[in-house]
Amino acid sequence: MRRKSEGVVNADELVPELVRRVERHDPERVIATLESFVRQERRDRIMSVLSRRLESVAVLFDSPYDPHNGAAVLRSCEAFGVQALHVVERDRPFLAATSVARGSEKWVDIVRHTSVPGAVAHAKSRGFTLVATHPEGELSPESLAEVPRVALVLGSERDGIAEELAAACEQRVRVPMRGFVESLNVSVTAAILLSAAIRGRAGDLSPAEIRRLYARGLYFSVDRARELLGDPV
Repeated sequence: MRRKSEGVVNADELVPELVRRVERHDPERVIATLESFVRQERRDRIMSVLSRRLESVAVLFDSPYDPHNGAAVLRSCEAFGVQALHVVERDRPFLAATSVARGSEKWVDIVRHTSVPGAVAHAKSRGFTLVATHPEGELSPESLAEVPRVALVLGSERDGIAEELAAACEQRVRVPMRGFVESLNVSVTAAILLSAAIRGRAGDLSPAEIRRLYARGLYFSVDRARELLGDPV
């Protein structure tokens, strides 16, 4: 997919206007105003999903090129309950195909970094172990579940992981293969490794984060949310 194809948007456009609107408000005000307008079954569903989401697993994607892959990785983060996708925009903005993202941008936080040192400092200040994908990695996918706080580092489809970022990674992980091909598409690799990384982990978002996202879910669920909260048209 070309970066200028129809349906390809940058990160600023990808975050829905609904998300921007709801996050201008205090979550507790949103909840107090909207909760009674949402069916109990829907409220239970939102809370059930949020209670299993993870802050201890993250993805750090180094300067992705293909919007299809960018969206597919974003969608995998949502599917596996990973709350944050970090992107290093070294020489190009992060783009994603909305037809592939399929609404996952409503829930996953896209955190953009302008440099490798900034991304590394951000991850390490939060206690993450940086684990790079590599065909000769010393870790198996199953080992990721044993890393208390893991940031899975993915490389650009064209250039791989930048040397500076690879040097900052403490470990490497491989996807075992039995065929003749030597590598997988980056989005496929991400899905395989995230599936392994989340295994056995209980949801670990903070209560404040759960309330923030619960407010977001209520806002999505009420047609008159803007009117009820007094948002300008």
